[in-house]
Amino acid sequence: MFIRYKKNYEKIAMGLLSFMPEGKDVKKLQQTIKEYETNPDWSLFLWKEEDVLGAIGVRIENNINAVVQHISVNPSHRNSGIGKKMVDEIQRMYGEKYAVCADDSTQHFLNKCTEEKQQNE
Repeated sequence: MFIRYKKNYEKIAMGLLSFMPEGKDVKKLQQTIKEYETNPDWSLFLWKEEDVLGAIGVRIENNINAVVQHISVNPSHRNSGIGKKMVDEIQRMYGEKYAVCADDSTQHFLNKCTEEKQQNE
């Protein structure tokens, strides 16, 4: 289930975002979380089953694009479809109003999700 990031999930969200290649710097992680908390064009969502297992962050760009800029799944739950479920949910939430696209760090994963979806249709 998707839940919108709230301050009481800060440590979990930072932990998940730290798995991304650019997430190793604590100061940068803190700035990223602060941006999600204060910038109305940035939204962070968490994927929760029994525990929070993943995070996906989107920024609205020029009121045209919903750019997936962060996506991370707890390493012990990878390759179980959680990342794809999060991408599908973002496309469902934003796809009618915005063009859902990726930034450099998420491009490969979004391409993979799109290819799999096309193969299954």
